[in-house]
Amino acid sequence: MSRNSSDIVTEDPTLAPETEMLRKPFVRWVGGKTRLLPRILPHVPETIRDYYEPFLGGGAVFLACRPKITGRANLADLNGHLVSAWVALRDNPEGLKPLLDWYLENDGKEFYYEVRATVPTNDLEKAARFLYLNGVSWNHLWRENSKTGAMNAPWGDRKFRGFSDSDLRGIARTLDGANILQCDFRQLVTKAKEGDFVYLDPPYLPIFSKPTIEKEPTAKFNKYTAKTFELPDLIDLAEICQDLSTRGVNWIMSNRDTEGVRELFPGNEIVSFKAHRALAAQSRREVESHKSPEAIVIGRPK
Repeated sequence: MSRNSSDIVTEDPTLAPETEMLRKPFVRWVGGKTRLLPRILPHVPETIRDYYEPFLGGGAVFLACRPKITGRANLADLNGHLVSAWVALRDNPEGLKPLLDWYLENDGKEFYYEVRATVPTNDLEKAARFLYLNGVSWNHLWRENSKTGAMNAPWGDRKFRGFSDSDLRGIARTLDGANILQCDFRQLVTKAKEGDFVYLDPPYLPIFSKPTIEKEPTAKFNKYTAKTFELPDLIDLAEICQDLSTRGVNWIMSNRDTEGVRELFPGNEIVSFKAHRALAAQSRREVESHKSPEAIVIGRPK
């Protein structure tokens, strides 16, 4: 995007000035951290050179940290539909707008299921379709079939809000210069170095007491993509976090507070608290609130 001489320039001129930054997520995502920001942000460094977030989702923490980043933001997720939306919002909001307006004009229950059954022919259509389905699906859920990868969440009985021109401009400005990839967490954080910050929000696993013991799965949702996040992935993540600390990188991980998680991340500060979670009952379309044991694992350079 073009700039003029009045722009506020940080260390990296590709970054947007703080006065124009978008702070609220534009994608609703299961497990989003908007409500937990007051718990997370006090532990984030005051200044961040390069920022890494490999489980992007709605990006609430990234958006809140954006003013602190003086280098480049590196964002990733395994869900290709989600990533296509972030990329299109960064690179081509003008092309995205007519497609989103078309969804807004035709929105409805039957239309939702028709759109859900379609296969986009290009990345821009893929992005617009994702933003529409995510906007009106049940509980804003994006769930994929483990065999086909097809989105299969039901209609949420809500209207599509669409995106205004000013919304799209603000989002594009915020994402200007960000590196956005569809890749595994193992790949994204390999170049993190001293002065950088990594935020990790992996899908929460079913409750287990120790990392070597598997129990019957709980109802916790971890199927954002056809490939689920499993116990071996969390074990790999724990090893990566230890390496990040050795390399002088600050990092924070959000997770459920369990004995197993604590055993996998020894020697790190863990902030424990109860978080209000909404458990939606699909058959009744009701939402029940409960308190979930939440942990913020804080990794500091060694």
